[in-house]
Amino acid sequence: MKRDKIQWKMLEYQHRDRSVDWFWAVGIITVAITLIAIIYNNILFAIFIILGTFTLLLYAARAPRMVNFEISRRGIHINDTLYPFNTLESFWLHYHNDRDKKLIVKSEKKLMPYITLPVPDEDVEDIHLFLMEYLPEEEHNESIAEAIMEYLGF
Repeated sequence: MKRDKIQWKMLEYQHRDRSVDWFWAVGIITVAITLIAIIYNNILFAIFIILGTFTLLLYAARAPRMVNFEISRRGIHINDTLYPFNTLESFWLHYHNDRDKKLIVKSEKKLMPYITLPVPDEDVEDIHLFLMEYLPEEEHNESIAEAIMEYLGF
């Protein structure tokens, strides 16, 4: 039987407990980069580093939210945002390890070319078959920025 849509809910990212040492390390690195920026008389960059770190720490301290995902005949829905199939180029199901499966979708947008969604184990095959009707399958890898952020615990 053919499905009209596939829905699932998952946390927006995998929560990691961060130790006090992690926050100290981020603080020390921030102070060092800020001092270097001030020594080179680049006050604007120093302010940018401080604001960026503050935002990063706020994001790191909060618990992940539950996100609604849906793939329908219209496109891919993430909460209230719809990405129609006519704005998407291709997809790839990425198996990072046995527990961590991701759907990577290439978009036509220049500022956000890749959309990455976590995928539950039980829906992987259904998602693959459903998307094959609308998008070509093309190998995509996680962006370097995503991989670095994940490695650093963000």
